[in-house]
Amino acid sequence: MNSRIQIIGIGDDGMDGLTPYSRDLIHSAEVIVGSRSLIEMVSPTEAECITIGHDLTELSKTISMLGDRPTVMLASGDPLFYGITRYLADAIGKEHFEIVPHVSSMQLAFARVKESWDDAYLTNLATQPLDRVVENIRTAERVGLFTTDEISPSVVAESLLDRRIDYFTAYVCENLGTPDEVVTQGDLQSIRDQKFGSMNVMVLVRRSGSADRPSGSKQRRLFGNPDDLFIQCRPKRGLITPSEVRCIALAEMQIHRDSTVWDVGAGSGSLAIEAASLASEGKVFAIEMDAEDYGMMIENAKMFDVPTLVPIHGQAPDAWKELPDADAIFVGGSGRMVPDLVRKAVMRLKIDGRIVVNVSSPDNLVAVQAELEKADVQPEVRMINIARGQYQLDRVRFDALNPTFLIVGHRLKTKPKSN
Repeated sequence: MNSRIQIIGIGDDGMDGLTPYSRDLIHSAEVIVGSRSLIEMVSPTEAECITIGHDLTELSKTISMLGDRPTVMLASGDPLFYGITRYLADAIGKEHFEIVPHVSSMQLAFARVKESWDDAYLTNLATQPLDRVVENIRTAERVGLFTTDEISPSVVAESLLDRRIDYFTAYVCENLGTPDEVVTQGDLQSIRDQKFGSMNVMVLVRRSGSADRPSGSKQRRLFGNPDDLFIQCRPKRGLITPSEVRCIALAEMQIHRDSTVWDVGAGSGSLAIEAASLASEGKVFAIEMDAEDYGMMIENAKMFDVPTLVPIHGQAPDAWKELPDADAIFVGGSGRMVPDLVRKAVMRLKIDGRIVVNVSSPDNLVAVQAELEKADVQPEVRMINIARGQYQLDRVRFDALNPTFLIVGHRLKTKPKSN
């Protein structure tokens, strides 16, 4: 087997876009391996040209028969960016090839629209189902898509609009790096009505401040609903209690059908709404001081149809002065006021009631523990680390959510006197 196969990345502009070093390697090769379209970019050539398709097993057999003949394998863009190199490293070993990369068409597309791509959701519609891709786009900030002839930018735009995902500016970058390069910018409505060439990359950029649209699914769980079923505020998205944490918190609150529940700092209402589904004959008081979040809570409550939810626009502790004592209280937040709110809230907890506090900082964790102990409520602590699988092209990667703490308190004794 050839000890050195040169894998050369090539762009849409063919030989014109290559460095002199890459061109010399191609001119001196005895064998050139690549797809038909890539080989045509370097023709005419005196080398033996071997056309390959998508059968990677057949590719391995072809390479094994080349012997020591100087060989160039052509790849699109950067062979290391979800290209053929990953397969060859496993199949024949890294020691048998060298890589001369070109700029990836994905990288070039983001450069053309002047957007960072280091945290973008990137995928290839040739290998991933469109429905899955669309749902991943729903909560993304920036997106890069390799489209196909069948799943063109107009098809993507229509699928997004069908799911009420209309808050992206779209760019379709065609024939990148060639004299025929075109970048089309528009909203999804306009992109849906246009036709594009097969050589394109589609980039989506969320409009500043746009809130996520709920997925619109008719399937509702009693609790633990996916985060994307709730309207969430941008750029504050991520402050919603994640569904996994929500499930644990609601279980620890031990809500009964007729419970009285407080959610202090309810945000867009995800936990309060699910608590109201559990307390179907009780009352759930959701306290939120931010007007925008309060409005979103109202909209979310309408979608979930929870008549036992009572939204309260106000600031704790003043907002709970007239409320009945609680069987269960949830307190969420990240500021310095959380320990003080817990100290005052626990005084309004019924005997055998439970309080669950969600904090993200160790300082608040220690302070909340101390407040519960002063109130003669023994705290229990859970540290929760969650990572969610995300499909990035043909592989699964895990995006870790920020670690969070749940402090659980159960009142077994007489309430302390208010001070």
